[in-house]
Amino acid sequence: MQTNCHMSKLIHEQAKKYGDREMLIYQDFGGKEWKTLSWNQVSQTVMQVSNALLNLGVKPQENIGIFSQNSVQYIECDFGAWGIRAVTIPFYATSSEQQIQFMVNDAQVRFLFVGEQEQYDKARRAVSLCPTLERIIVYDPNVRISTHDPNAIYFTDFLKLGENLPRQTEVQKLQQEASFDDIANILYTSGTTGDSKGVILTHGQFHAAFEANGKCVPATEKDRVMNFLPYTHIFERGWAIYAMTQGATMIVNTHPLEVQQSMRETHPTCMSAVPRFWEKVYMGVMDKIERSNAVERKLFRHALAVGRKHNIEYVSLGKKPPMALHLEYEMLNRTVFSLVRKELGLENAHFFPTAGAAVSAHVEEFVHSIGINMIVGYGLTESLATVSCDHLGDPYTVGSVGIPIDSIDIKISDEGEILLKGPTITRGYYKRDDLTQQAFTPDGYFRTGDAGYLKNGELFLTERIKDLFKTSNGKYIAPQMIESKLLVDKYIDQIAIIADQRKFVSALIIPVYPLLEEYAHKHHIAFTSREELCRNPQIIEMMHERIDTLQQQLAHYEQVKRFTLLPHHLSMEKGELTNTLKIRRRVLNENYKAEIDAMYEEQKN
Repeated sequence: MQTNCHMSKLIHEQAKKYGDREMLIYQDFGGKEWKTLSWNQVSQTVMQVSNALLNLGVKPQENIGIFSQNSVQYIECDFGAWGIRAVTIPFYATSSEQQIQFMVNDAQVRFLFVGEQEQYDKARRAVSLCPTLERIIVYDPNVRISTHDPNAIYFTDFLKLGENLPRQTEVQKLQQEASFDDIANILYTSGTTGDSKGVILTHGQFHAAFEANGKCVPATEKDRVMNFLPYTHIFERGWAIYAMTQGATMIVNTHPLEVQQSMRETHPTCMSAVPRFWEKVYMGVMDKIERSNAVERKLFRHALAVGRKHNIEYVSLGKKPPMALHLEYEMLNRTVFSLVRKELGLENAHFFPTAGAAVSAHVEEFVHSIGINMIVGYGLTESLATVSCDHLGDPYTVGSVGIPIDSIDIKISDEGEILLKGPTITRGYYKRDDLTQQAFTPDGYFRTGDAGYLKNGELFLTERIKDLFKTSNGKYIAPQMIESKLLVDKYIDQIAIIADQRKFVSALIIPVYPLLEEYAHKHHIAFTSREELCRNPQIIEMMHERIDTLQQQLAHYEQVKRFTLLPHHLSMEKGELTNTLKIRRRVLNENYKAEIDAMYEEQKN
């Protein structure tokens, strides 16, 4: 049974219900051992945080910054701040000093919580440029605090300010005064254009989102939910707190690169993820099969064909599979597919929400075929995550982003833009009335910037309107759609489509270097550097063949004609990627102008 009260009281209400039952499974900073905390223990610490914040002088609706990767302390600070009606502003753990400086100054943050050494060092260097910043509070006890920094303290010392709950009467009074109109978070979106803006999210939006998701996303108190995406990401933030309202146990994964090991060690039943996670799972499994012997390859390919027929051609359409097919699938599910799921740590898989980018049909069908319930959805920071999603157990269409959640009103404009209205939609952008006004239609619908259409009750995305490219021949190109098709290739790690105002489509490709090097060694291709490897004609020919195979279903004008293999990854440091790893195309065009121009110059007669 869901507990959907004001978030200032949520942890404490759940503690009354679940007591000493485990709430959090986590690792200490730098530790490998998995530990647990009960609902009662977390509730007690959250109260200490609330009391400590009052003793620092934090006022209702004051902005507090959290600059950290996922951690137990992060959760405790969020709820502790909400307990006294304060606002938390999550910063991505990978944010640059310039981004930190902008957000701290824009929101006039006095108190900034930081995670590990990297975050502390960045915050410390930004202090002199942030006049409002009074104190840095450090989660990781292993961080070396500068001897010239008298205003930084460790989180354990901060908690002592709330020891024995000296201000608890005041905390309880503030919780009684708490309103659903109160701001809960301001989430600064880095944006693919580089413009940073603070999205206002109220407690009422969260409340409405939890109610609507409770009708279609069946998390329960029996679930073990892995927190993989950053809490700063609205998808993970909304999903994680929603799971808490259902009493689920949370597994806090602090370091994203270690998630697959964490899954094998903790056996989650649910986890929200972006499509790239499942693309890597798909490529990993298929690569392992390719390296198997002929008998194993034949068995797995047959199993996949059966899984696809059963789960995609029948179950997804709401049809009952024929008895013979069902019995064969159940046998393969218990043998072949169960081994795949065990290797992933998903022996008890329940369902897996997936959103944040386009999901390749190849990958979606693969995940469903091996018996994992992927719930594809769509949402934005401004809509407090979910706009639409597949409903577990109901028919779904591969390629759609599901059925709109209850309470949201979707309208498609004459230009094909998805417009939204409802209680989960933001009231606007922090201190940016100009942007807020531009973001809404005269009749109050939020402009998503995404193009799409509704068919048989399901929502389909076509492309980001601002990202549509127009070739010099007048053809419109949807780069993200092409990129999602090609990213399923095991040799492609990152890809950026180039086409705007160009004669044809080209691409910048970052290969999976270890696999490319392995291919070169196997085929006796000599190289002394990645640069040399990426320029090798045999490598380029091999990649051409693989790309041509994947893009056969694209229109001729959508197909990649030329590409350049880059010898290094796109990076956030150079401004080429946002904190959510989306491509900043303008920056890419500037940074790789010579490489891009060369692809087109070579076509001149």
